[in-house]
Formats: sequence, structure tokens, C-alpha cells
Amino acid sequence: MRHSWHRVAPLALTATLLVSMVGASTAATQPSARAQAAIATDPNFTTAPAADWLGSGGNLANERYSTLNQINTKNVKTLTGAWEAHLHSGIGAKYSQEATPLVQNGIMYVPTGNDDVFALNAVTGAQLWAYKSGLNQHVSTVCCGWDNRGVALGGGKIYSAQLDGVMVALDQKTGHVVWRSQVVPWQQGYGMTAAPRYYNGVIYTGATGAEFGVRGRLTALDAATGKILWVFHTTAGPGQIGGNSWPAKSDAYLHGGATIWNTPAIDPKLGLIYFSTGNAGPDYDGAVRPGNNLFAASIVALHMNGTLAWYFQSVHHDIWDFDMPSPVLLFDSVMNGKKRQGIGEVGKTGWVYLLDRATGKPLVGIVEKPVPQDPVQHTAATQPFPIGDATVPQCAAPVAGFPNTACIFHPFNTLATVFQPVFEGGTVQSPMAYSPQTNYVYVTGDIWPGALAMTSKFQPFKPGITYTNGGATTTLLGAKFGGTLSAVNVANNKIAWQIKTPYVLGIGSGALATAGGLVFVGHPDGTVRAYDAKTGAQLWQWQTGYGADAPAITYSVNGVEYMAIATGGNSLAHSANGDGVWAFRLSGAASGPTLPQAAKPVQPPHSVGFTSAVVQSTVVDMVDFGFQVPYFNTPVRKHVTSNRITVPVGTKVTWVNLGGQGHTATSNLAVSAGGFDTGMIAPGKSGSIVLNKVGTFNYYCIPHPWMIGQITVRPKGVPPPTGTITVHAE
Repeated sequence: MRHSWHRVAPLALTATLLVSMVGASTAATQPSARAQAAIATDPNFTTAPAADWLGSGGNLANERYSTLNQINTKNVKTLTGAWEAHLHSGIGAKYSQEATPLVQNGIMYVPTGNDDVFALNAVTGAQLWAYKSGLNQHVSTVCCGWDNRGVALGGGKIYSAQLDGVMVALDQKTGHVVWRSQVVPWQQGYGMTAAPRYYNGVIYTGATGAEFGVRGRLTALDAATGKILWVFHTTAGPGQIGGNSWPAKSDAYLHGGATIWNTPAIDPKLGLIYFSTGNAGPDYDGAVRPGNNLFAASIVALHMNGTLAWYFQSVHHDIWDFDMPSPVLLFDSVMNGKKRQGIGEVGKTGWVYLLDRATGKPLVGIVEKPVPQDPVQHTAATQPFPIGDATVPQCAAPVAGFPNTACIFHPFNTLATVFQPVFEGGTVQSPMAYSPQTNYVYVTGDIWPGALAMTSKFQPFKPGITYTNGGATTTLLGAKFGGTLSAVNVANNKIAWQIKTPYVLGIGSGALATAGGLVFVGHPDGTVRAYDAKTGAQLWQWQTGYGADAPAITYSVNGVEYMAIATGGNSLAHSANGDGVWAFRLSGAASGPTLPQAAKPVQPPHSVGFTSAVVQSTVVDMVDFGFQVPYFNTPVRKHVTSNRITVPVGTKVTWVNLGGQGHTATSNLAVSAGGFDTGMIAPGKSGSIVLNKVGTFNYYCIPHPWMIGQITVRPKGVPPPTGTITVHAE
């Protein structure tokens, strides 16, 4: 039987050792003397978090489990607001707040979607210093919202990976820039959004950009100088292990994606670093890349010098955008009476993949099963099916207007087919947590159906231009959103308990488990909630006022335990944008005032549709991941929270692209039926259409189909509906 996992000889060189390019010795790939000297001052990154939260996943294992138990199942109902800080950064529709704060010695470090970084007093929330990134607002290759999922600390510095491909090192005490290193060029489609990993004088970072046809990579940098030590490419080239999984005599692997959206985990005893990868490119077109396309949609283990140890591919020849953006998690558990060293990862498929982290072999069975075929797409003959439960449905429910619905791994071609899960289904970047008390991993998931089809004409690769060659074909108006929070037993990969929500959860906060028997999860409706880790019973919730879509943490200062979360919304989840950081403590645990809950913000959608007010305007702004109507009576471009306008027949409507990517405004009706299509509008440009047919027209952006809008064209002389907002005279 063909296996999805493969272990390689320890010295199989599949990394690009940059030193060999310049004829330097192998020793030059080690951190500098300055970086090694600073290691002596580093805290212990291997133990489970207690007073400090030292990495985005809590420790090197990414297990997101805190040993603190002052806040527990018996008293969590008295948890109250200790402080809220406003960062005055990352405010606007294009931004998301997905950062995990770090805490060391009573100081919190947190970035925003604009890559600004702040140091706060972890007891009061007072700002100690701020680094302003000066990020180029014209970066045009951002895939999925402007965000920064966290920073790293070590060697007396704070490290931040920026959207423009720059790694910056800041003095931990002052916030002053120590060095800047251009890791990847954003002009070619690359970016960096994940929190980097610091360990033993080295910084490790992935890069995004599969949607732009880049070649994925993990980069190791000297933590003292920013010098690149080595690069591991995640699409195998000719002559390398996995090289024959790409078409021969082709450069498809150079544009093959497999980018890294997450923070790696490290096992120091095994000497391995682990990460998971994204989809192959072009995203939805398998015709140009026959083969399994290693190491896309995979869990990969490297030796600490950047050479391949083993890999496991969760989806062969991915054409559904079934990548694995959530960070891997390391855990130790007793299975069948034997202590096992595990690694877990959840993908957009909705399955949790549980492997032995020394070998890559499954801990719980994973079976290769035949799947339906499409010769044009060169679909793989089989796919891995983990034994156990999926955390989300894997077959699409019927959607009006779409005759074709399908289940997981069904192929598609030029005829639109509805899938669940698909590009934003299952678990996206939300991190899992593992509790040794329950032996459960806690997983958040999305129910988000979408339609896929290949384009009829191949779109060749061009640097910095979207390279998906297909995708969601139209907006699924009426389709229902949903979310799940699942406790999955790692002994058998079965769901122990599950909670369902009417909005998506797998694209946001993820989970935090604690020794107090609790699981904390932020919700896009603005609440952060505490659940009993054993039963799933909700024990507490708090309204923060913004989408609570970032991971929560715990820490302790002066014997008082705090739980904290950054709140600012998520552009893909359509949750309320903001700039908050909240910290909570038990009532009476410390002196000083406590805070009341915030007002309830605009709620995330429960279905694809139109619920906002109708606005009388002739201008619509395109911001990445949404259409919005601008006010014109303000000196700064501000927007009505609406994607619906009304105009008299014969009116010219203009769309202005304020985003960083190209967008279209394309109606669901053919032009002959009164529909319209602006064509691609580049960033900073505009396009206009004269609307000469009365009626209501829904429209969307072809490359970003979750962007939807609506125009009601009324007869001349007919006033707008009651309740219409007027912001621009017609």
C-alpha cells in the first residue's frame, strides 16, 4: 500500500544551504558568536507556560497549555476585566487582529495588523514603548487580510515578521530597531504573517504567497545579525526527494506554493523542527502540475540544519485549497499502554492528523482510499482518510441555483460545484490546544460552503499577480455559515464533545487549555468564553466590544493569574474591527478597579446575504475583503457599514479600489440581462458602469468571491426606500 508518510535518511540534503552558494563552510550555517552568547540569558522555552507566556504557542511544542490553575472551573464565573488597552493601530476594514500576546517578567508584547509592536505593563495595560513599522500601504500581494499573528522573543530582542517580507529585531527594553533583514520580496508575491520561532540563537520563519505562484520556504536567520543561515524549499526540485512528484522538464515546482502560514514547533531532544504547509499552485488547477506535488498540504520535519527528516502529505495533488495553515502541536501521551511522542495538525479537510513525531507514522490509523477521478485535473488515485471523526461536515448541503454539490475529494472541472469544506472550511489558521489532564486536543472549525470551477483559459504565471487559475465562481447567497468547537481524544481521534455556533470559528481565536480545567476561546461576536475542558459546558463569557479572533493566553504577576486576549476582529470572518487588548483576573484577586463589559458590536454574519442598510450613493470603495460605501463629508475616508446602494436608472456608479489587490465588481446576471462587470480594477484605480436597467443586482469580486455587494436600480422619479441613508448627492 502506498503511504502518505515517508522517512528519509538523516543526511538527505533537501535544504538549500545558502553557504554552499558562496563557497563558505558548513559551520557558517550556525548562529554567530554573538547569538550563541545571548543564549545564556534566554528563559526555558521547553516547559509548559506558567508565569510567562514566551511563544505564540506557549512553548516550543505549540501545545497552548498553561500550568496555572488559580482561575479554574469552580471560580471562573467571577472572572472580571482587569484592564483594556487601545493600541490605535490596525484600525480599518483591511486589518485583522490575530496576534498572540507574549508576556515575560510582567511585560506584554503584542503586534497589530499594521506590523506595529507594543510593550505594555501586564498588570495595568499602560504602554511602555511602541515600534511603528512604517509599513508600505501599497503592498499589493497580501492574501487574506493585513495581519500579524505574533512576535517572538529571545536573546534580549523582540522579533516581528512583516507583510513586506522584512524581519525586524527590536531591543526588548526600548523597542528600538537592532536590525532589519529582507527575508522575501513582497513584489514577487511573498509575505510574512505568522509569529516567528526563536530557539538557541536562531529565528525561523515561513512565508506566504501561494496565491501568487511563489515557492514556499522556511528560512533560518541569525538572531543577533539577521543574516540568513539556510533556506528549505517546500516544493521539491529535480533530483531532490519528492522532485518526481512534479512534472518533468517543467518549472511548475518553482511556482508550486506550499507556503508556511504558521509558527514551527521544535523538539530539542529529537533535534527536529516541524511545520505544516499550504496548497499547491496554481491553487485550483491541477492540469498544469500532474503528480502529488510534494511537499504541499504536508506536515514536514527537518533536522536543525535544515535537512529533511520525514514528511506526511495530508492531501495528494490538492485542487481544493485544502492546505494546513494551523500550527502543528507536539504532545506526549500513553496509547495502548505505551508512551508515545505525538504531533497533531488539523487541516481544512476537517480531520485531525495524529502522527509519531520521531518517524511521521500515524499514531491512529490513516487509510489511503480510492477517490473519484478527473483526467483533466490529473487527480490523485487515492487520498488519506484518518480513522476517527471529522470536526466539520464533509459534504455540501444543497444551495439554490447550483445543481452540483459534492463531498470531500470529489473532482471539479469547468462546471461550478459546491463543496463543504472548501477554501475557508475546516480549520484555517486557528491554533489547537492540548490538555494532558483530558488527553484531548481542542479544535475550532468552519462550516463555510463554496463553489469551485476551473477557468476555461489557462492563466500563465506572472510575478506578483494572482495565480489560482480558477476558484469560487460566484457568491453562494443563502448559504449558511457555522462553526464548531470540538474536543478530540488523541487516543482514538474521536470527538468527546462538540459545540456548534452560527458563525465561523476556525479562522480566528483557536483554543487555550489550562490546568484549571478550562478551555478559553474567543468568538467573532466579541465574546471570549470559558468551557469545562472535560464536558464542554460553558462556564463564563465576556463581551469585549470587538471581534475576539486572536488566541488567548494566561500569565501570572505577583501571584495573580491573568487571562488576556487581543481583540480587533478578522476581515475574513467579517467581525467587528478594533484595537483592543483585554486582561482578566478573578474578582478580589488584586487591588484596583475592575472594568465592565463592552457594548455588543456589529455581529458576524450567519449566512451569505445582505443585512446592512441601503445607502444612496454613486461610489463604492473596494477594500480588501469587502465593498463599503464611503462618507464624503469627512476629511478622512470613512465608511458606512454597508455594501448596498440604490441609484436611479441611468446613473453612473464608480468603484474605487482602496485595497492592496486587484478586484472586480461582477454581477451574477449576464450583461444581456442587465448585469455588469467592471473588469479587473488595479489597486489605486477606479472603474465605472452606467446602469440602464431597473432591478436589484447582486455582485461579487471574481478573485475574492466572499466580497459581495448589491445595487438596487430604481425608476427615475421614484424615491429611495424608507430608511435609506444618504451620503452622496446623486
